[in-house]
Amino acid sequence: MSSRPSVTDQSGIALLLALFLAAALSALGASLMFLSQTETYSSANYRVMSQARYAAESGVYKTVHYLLNTYTPPSTGSGTDPITAYDITKSPVLYNNKPVVLSALSSVTANYPVAAVKTAFNTAAQGSLALDRNSVNYGASATMLSMQELGGQTVITWQITADGTIPSGRPATVEVTSILEKQVVRSISYAFAAFATANTCGSLTWSSAYTDSYDSTAALVSNKPVLANNNGNVGTNGNIETDNSAVVNGTVSTPRVGVGNCSSGNVTASTSSGGATVTGGVVHLSQEIVKPTPVIPLPTPSTSQNINITDISNCPSGVSGCSKLSNGSKSLAPGTQATPAAYGNINLTNTAVLHLQAGAYNFNTFQVDNASQVILDSVPVTINIVGTGSTQPFWLNSSVTFAAGVANKWDPLNIVINYAGTDTIRFDNAATQIGQVNAPNAKLLVNSSNFYGSLIGKTITLGNAAHLHYDRNLNNAAPASFNVGADMLTSFTWKKS
Repeated sequence: MSSRPSVTDQSGIALLLALFLAAALSALGASLMFLSQTETYSSANYRVMSQARYAAESGVYKTVHYLLNTYTPPSTGSGTDPITAYDITKSPVLYNNKPVVLSALSSVTANYPVAAVKTAFNTAAQGSLALDRNSVNYGASATMLSMQELGGQTVITWQITADGTIPSGRPATVEVTSILEKQVVRSISYAFAAFATANTCGSLTWSSAYTDSYDSTAALVSNKPVLANNNGNVGTNGNIETDNSAVVNGTVSTPRVGVGNCSSGNVTASTSSGGATVTGGVVHLSQEIVKPTPVIPLPTPSTSQNINITDISNCPSGVSGCSKLSNGSKSLAPGTQATPAAYGNINLTNTAVLHLQAGAYNFNTFQVDNASQVILDSVPVTINIVGTGSTQPFWLNSSVTFAAGVANKWDPLNIVINYAGTDTIRFDNAATQIGQVNAPNAKLLVNSSNFYGSLIGKTITLGNAAHLHYDRNLNNAAPASFNVGADMLTSFTWKKS
């Protein structure tokens, strides 16, 4: 007889398996609970870190708002905050041999010469933002990295550092750093044959006119410079209108785009009719070019002193610096660039001849009719026009000539005309005129003339077959200027403290 296994030999195996499964499920449940808790903590950490970062960014933007809209930068002429108080040769800029700092952070000490500015910044560059169950605080400091004066503006680069802090619950601190600066572009003061600062339609108007170029340092042919049908480049912040076979032998530079009809709501780059030609096409500028207004040094000329010079007259009585030469022509003595000689209203008529010498002159107005003549005995000559009480403060209706001793008679640097006002500067009468005109707020009119040099005005009109010849040597010889662009945040970094 065979024997059978006893049932009692496998008793309890089911219970053992059940216990193993229960333990495994418990471990898995615990793992899932731990994972869930980790995800919850990670999400919470990310949330509070993001909230602290947003608060720090608020500190940056509050600082930018203060610096751009409330803060008054140092300047040369300031009585309370002169640039001379700073060492701008270092970066960061120094005051009392320490970096210049404005601060609303308890951990950063302010160092600035004007107490009121420190107080105002401390108030403006800190605050708090409300959260559901908490609040987040922010504060910032600004370090002056560089400072310079360009074109009448004080250009400063700031490094802004802001902290955002959640003080309780799940505390967190995030630091954000950014740079606030202006874009500065170096340009040649007279890089164009003509540049109009107005951003409107017809800021440049060419009617039966043309531009070309020459080199004042090159050899002459028949006592005149050799003209080339190139490099007669012009520029404007607005639109150029050309008609009646006008020719620009070069490019037109403008921040505007498109061609065709122009209106105040749609300022195009170029409007052309009647066979007009721009040989180099349109060059797009990334931004408008700012031409600084010339500063006319003292003394201010008299508005009531009328100096009427004719071919037979003596010098007007009481005009110091005027002398009558042996041939009957008149001469005015110059001053220096820092202190020009001041004369009132100059009016040349009836074949009068006026001699000017190297130096600087301040005139209220300067009018020369078509029968009179201006002779430069020596160069360079600077003519500063004030123009009080006149709608046409400068009118040259004849040629500018040079005495025999002047070496390079075709150099526009020989005569510079500065005018800060808004009225009309005019050249007429098929004359040969040479010079640089710096009048960025004025209307410039050139009619029936051969003008050698460069023009800067608010609007510039060349009409009646006017010829504008640009001296290519101005790119090398003329002083540089700087175009200051808009403020911008050029970097943005953050870290968890």
